Amino acid sequence: MLYLVEHFYSIQGEGRYTGSPSLFFRFGGCNMKCEGFGCSEIASDGSEVLGCDTVYAVNKEHFSQNWISITEANQLLNILDLYEFPRAVDIVLTGGEPLIYANDEIFIEFLEELHKKGHQITFETNGSLGVDFVKFPIYKECIFALSVKLSNSNEPLRKRVNGDVIYSIASHAKEAFFKFSIDAESINLGLEDEINSIVEHSPKTKVYCMPLGGNKAEVEANTEPLIEFCKTKGYNFSDRLHIRIWDINKGV
Repeated sequence: MLYLVEHFYSIQGEGRYTGSPSLFFRFGGCNMKCEGFGCSEIASDGSEVLGCDTVYAVNKEHFSQNWISITEANQLLNILDLYEFPRAVDIVLTGGEPLIYANDEIFIEFLEELHKKGHQITFETNGSLGVDFVKFPIYKECIFALSVKLSNSNEPLRKRVNGDVIYSIASHAKEAFFKFSIDAESINLGLEDEINSIVEHSPKTKVYCMPLGGNKAEVEANTEPLIEFCKTKGYNFSDRLHIRIWDINKGV
């Protein structure tokens, strides 16, 4: 069974396609917690839940009231009819971690129908979970934003970095690029070596670095140091435009 947490029509706020009109599907569930990012959300019972900036799409225990059970692909496809599109806009599948559903029949049917309708499909993934490009060739038509987690996530190395998966996705997907979340403090803690150790699994894949933060103030505080870091190391800077404009993460 799949779980959908939210859907919204906005612009892509980060990565290679920043500014592109996009319909987002945020799926529930993840294989990581990333409590090191220090973002928090208040649950309905009043408890504070620590994790990434979309912890409500990771922690089902505290946010299950927002998780919608998906039992057939049409539940997802019918969402497209709720919006007025000028054309076949980009579809962004995010989470949580959407690739926990990579082998699900409903998920595959959904992807195939999106492709038939002419939509560009982008996965926002942590790059740790494999995709069967032979069994499910639809993935060869998709773009993968490989947001591989760094040590500032507080996830163990063996869990967050899978070189074989990174190489497979970068080699078989229609397109792939790295996207790292970086805070000012981490820049001085050997971050370049850490990024290089990940990128070496697919050296020709472009690298985008974006400021860590779950709100506008945090993003702005990390922006200038990160720009200088990118200038020095030759990485591409990616803003987090949606947070800078709206200062929230839900529905934008």
